[in-house]
Amino acid sequence: MPPSLRAFGEPRLQAMVELMYLAASADGDFSKEERAHFLSSVESLTDRQISGSSLDRLVARFEADLRKDGRDVRLASIRERLESIALRKVGLSLVVAVIVADGIIRTTEREALLEMADALEISRDEAADLVAQHAPT
Repeated sequence: MPPSLRAFGEPRLQAMVELMYLAASADGDFSKEERAHFLSSVESLTDRQISGSSLDRLVARFEADLRKDGRDVRLASIRERLESIALRKVGLSLVVAVIVADGIIRTTEREALLEMADALEISRDEAADLVAQHAPT
């Protein structure tokens, strides 16, 4: 289980959450069930620092930004807000946790993970190692 994100500060925290949102919605289908699981995970990881209506507003902003800017621009923005490679690896680790949560890594999820690794300037080998660490046994 990843550590609490509470200590990351607002811009970094929002970047981590947005990265998780991009992972959760990578297949283009952000169902009611997926959304509920995502919201619950974010509340838990942020020690409820972001929850309820503030989290709903944040997700609505992510959705609007994604429609307006596209994934590449959003990922570049996240890379800038997560200025160190260490922070980006934490973010990618959270992405992997979101992707493997249902026990299955779909092709679209794998492709999204690799896209995010590239955008965050993390090698695909390191991304694969993160998947291996989080994969259910």
